Amino acid sequence: MATTLGHRAERKGFAKRISSHLAAALVVFCLAQIFIVAKMGGSLALHLGIIVAIGGYAVAARGLERRWQMLDASGLSHSGLALRFRRDLVQLWGACVIGALLWIPVAIIFRFLFG
Repeated sequence: MATTLGHRAERKGFAKRISSHLAAALVVFCLAQIFIVAKMGGSLALHLGIIVAIGGYAVAARGLERRWQMLDASGLSHSGLALRFRRDLVQLWGACVIGALLWIPVAIIFRFLFG
């Protein structure tokens, strides 16, 4: 069974796999931001900030997706691509979680300044 899953993952290109992770990370990022801002008593300004942050995240995600389309077409070895893929996944999910959690201090400072 593990062999079958391993071969299936190899047949599915790295660009497709990163695309799936980007979509999932964007959903998690959006939901986490909305939840955090709503729990912190978010105002209209914070909700507009969420829109800007999601837009920035989407632009960065598209850049990463293009990068992986070029890397897939480059003909690099599978092990070299796999190493880059794992590194990019750690960075992607780290940015997703940490980026969403950054709204906590922003909301606290906003509440302190503007009541």
